[in-house]
Amino acid sequence: MARCEVVWAGNHFQPAVDVHAVNHPGTLHACEDLQRTNWREVPSFDLLLASWCCQGNSPARGKAANNPEHDDSRATAWAVLDALEYHRSQFFIGENVKGFLKWALYPAWRMAIEALGYCLDIQVVDAADHGVPQHRQRLLYIGTLAKHPLMLRMPKREHVPASSFIDFEAGKWTTVEGHVPATLRRVAAGRAAFGERFIMPYYGKGSGLTGRCLSRPIGTITTRDRWAVVDGDRMRMLMVPEAKTGMGFPKSYFLPGDTRLAMHLLGNAVPPPMMCDAITAMLAAA
Repeated sequence: MARCEVVWAGNHFQPAVDVHAVNHPGTLHACEDLQRTNWREVPSFDLLLASWCCQGNSPARGKAANNPEHDDSRATAWAVLDALEYHRSQFFIGENVKGFLKWALYPAWRMAIEALGYCLDIQVVDAADHGVPQHRQRLLYIGTLAKHPLMLRMPKREHVPASSFIDFEAGKWTTVEGHVPATLRRVAAGRAAFGERFIMPYYGKGSGLTGRCLSRPIGTITTRDRWAVVDGDRMRMLMVPEAKTGMGFPKSYFLPGDTRLAMHLLGNAVPPPMMCDAITAMLAAA
């Protein structure tokens, strides 16, 4: 979208690498722990796009949620330093959840980035402000190998509603009756607030108890299939094609046929239009 050539891509999860390779056949790929990557074997590049593990920094998946095994995932942020130290690319854009700022080693991580000569511009960005029909707030680290940071002026686009990609003529619907009491309460509250058609979190509390109207972007799409579509007395889960559009991917983008895996990959992805706006603004500022 930003007219950049992707020369190399790496991830520790083989299905993610496989899917990316199908969509980017001219790119070199590696499936490995990026903390052990031999950066001498990676082609030179002008821009590094880095999204290190966010689970340990997320309130939903981190230590506060009784998932201490995710604490180790915070350390993947150091792989960014390894790549930049060896290649010294002119630019890098890092992406993570806002909780990354609360990491005990965050001050040391930032000092190390700056010790390599990079200046940082840090922005909180909502994908909905960039034409993605989804509210998804993330931190963007805009790094420049220069004496002064690039202060990006990213455009704020008109919000696209969830109704733009929900297909009420497709999918496997079930009757609302028969679901557990918590689900029925959410359905009742959603009807009272929005009428017969709306979306709501099927698991957990999500957007409160009432869900969300279709005239606004959907809430954050996660790795777990969690959004339900309600239409009168029937309901179903959000479908993969809908989630793909909700993440800002083109219809032509290949995803695996396994619903659970496809939703997992989408929930871990970065909305392409949001990153395209960041790259475009960075090049304009440079």
